[in-house]
Amino acid sequence: MAEQRGGASRQADPSGLVLEFQHAHRLLDPAAGDVHHWRVTVTDAGRGQVGLLGVSRCRPWGVGNFRDRLNDESPLLAVIASELLTRDGDPNQRFDAAVEMAVGDFLVIEHLDLAAPYDNPLVAAAVVASAADRLAGDCGTIVIPRSSFVLEGGELLEGAGALLQGREFSDRLRLIDTALAATEEASRQVRERLGRGRAERREEEPNEEAGEDSWQLSARTAAVLRAALEDLSRQAWEEVVALGDEPLAPGAAGLFAKLPPLTFHRHRSWRKHMARAFDDLRADLDAGKTPYPGCTGEEMALHLAIRQAKTLLRDRPNQITDLVHELPVSEDDFDWEVCLDLLFEDHDVLLLFDRGLDGVEDADSEISQKLGTVNLNPDDWFEPFGEERDPQRGFRRE
Repeated sequence: MAEQRGGASRQADPSGLVLEFQHAHRLLDPAAGDVHHWRVTVTDAGRGQVGLLGVSRCRPWGVGNFRDRLNDESPLLAVIASELLTRDGDPNQRFDAAVEMAVGDFLVIEHLDLAAPYDNPLVAAAVVASAADRLAGDCGTIVIPRSSFVLEGGELLEGAGALLQGREFSDRLRLIDTALAATEEASRQVRERLGRGRAERREEEPNEEAGEDSWQLSARTAAVLRAALEDLSRQAWEEVVALGDEPLAPGAAGLFAKLPPLTFHRHRSWRKHMARAFDDLRADLDAGKTPYPGCTGEEMALHLAIRQAKTLLRDRPNQITDLVHELPVSEDDFDWEVCLDLLFEDHDVLLLFDRGLDGVEDADSEISQKLGTVNLNPDDWFEPFGEERDPQRGFRRE
């Protein structure tokens, strides 16, 4: 399943990558204030330099004709200027319509080279996003050349631009509007997927001597998580009965209203399967198993259960004390961040809450293809990732 969902090479550990920024500025250079060139070296502690990114920040302030200024700087910036600016050096109509702040600085990603095992679009997107965080400042636009325009690292930039929600401005350029929430969310998702290699940890071989995974929930954590799943299951089944096939209205309350809006028109049968997802995860805990989600619906159920577990600890401390007081204490008790790291292969299902990423549930969409997401369409939420649960287990309530 991890192969289906994409990600960095298993031989690579992106958490060890470091970006080193270099910028030379001649004190008396009259052109130095208009275009800032940055060389960003990507290093790995065990391999040394594994990549190089070239970035330029272009500043129109104090320049008579900004297009002429960029024409004078380099062939790449000259072509970009011809795409974005009028002959007088002002933003042209297409550029002005494409972003909210066409008048102002823009950041150009000029080239990118990454050595194996880091030469994939996901790492490229993370490198570009991190460099932009450092260098873009109040830039309104990030410009990324497309593969048809740049030979060096063109495919990496093409993939990075798509993952970061860059819009296809032309066959030569993508533009990222830094004012859009979707851009911010895309950057966050890229970093999250590379974060600490949780998918790789999940895929490690089982401990042969113990015959089980090397990590398990602590007893107290499992007890509180089970209580949260029980709460959510009860609420879900109550709503299954009350709602029937009725769609949810925007602003509705209740458990099903906490799901992504694209599920609001689902019928009773679909809601029964969602309710059963809480029961299946609780059954795993009852059997002494670690509750790894077996489908997208269970991923959503587990996210809601972890959130509910945090609420129980905060709002019902006496009840939780009574629940866990006879269980062994562990330093891992109630470490929900570790649970989020190790119980999930990824958090793609949370993309469905971002209205700026409409269409990501479509497996044929460009963003879905680039991110490697699967089973985000509600029709596919209960398709098993691997081994299917017992089809004869039925439902808690009918």
